[in-house]
Amino acid sequence: MTKKNKELSLEQREELLGVLKARFEKNMNRHKGLEWAKVQAKLEANTEKLWSLNEMERTGGEPDVVGHDKKKDEYIFYDCSAESPKGRRSVCYDRKALESRKKHKPENSAIDMATAMGIELLTEEQYRELQKLENFDKKTSSWVQTPANIRKLGGAIFGDRRYDTVFVYHNGAESYYAARGFRGSLRV
Repeated sequence: MTKKNKELSLEQREELLGVLKARFEKNMNRHKGLEWAKVQAKLEANTEKLWSLNEMERTGGEPDVVGHDKKKDEYIFYDCSAESPKGRRSVCYDRKALESRKKHKPENSAIDMATAMGIELLTEEQYRELQKLENFDKKTSSWVQTPANIRKLGGAIFGDRRYDTVFVYHNGAESYYAARGFRGSLRV
């Protein structure tokens, strides 16, 4: 995708910033001590990142600030939708898994979608951090970045919350389910 395609119109930027600001103010528990004005200034200076956040929003991720990396001066956004984002479900883990399916191929893979959106899948550690903020994925599950040794053997890992506990488990990377998508992260 060319850089030109990753630009939002002024109207789209204003609308997205309004949505992000409202979510930020409604969920202060996710980012104690951070100020929206500083987040907004960073977003306005990084229009391509704003495009990625719009893709997160468009696919049902409800992105929100979950932290600030002081060393790099970057705000960290995660998908904070209660369940795995609706617009990113029924996908296998990656391109290799997608190509390995002979029948009933899903339309896409989590890794390919994330790359196209300019975001990264949450790591297992990030997924567990997110779950400390609130209870997510109580009815769905989300693919997370899979260690190379597991992926090399054909597997991939996902997380969910059941019985008031966060579980990370495995599946064949080529599998896909209507209730499994992925959550992303973006640094701005």
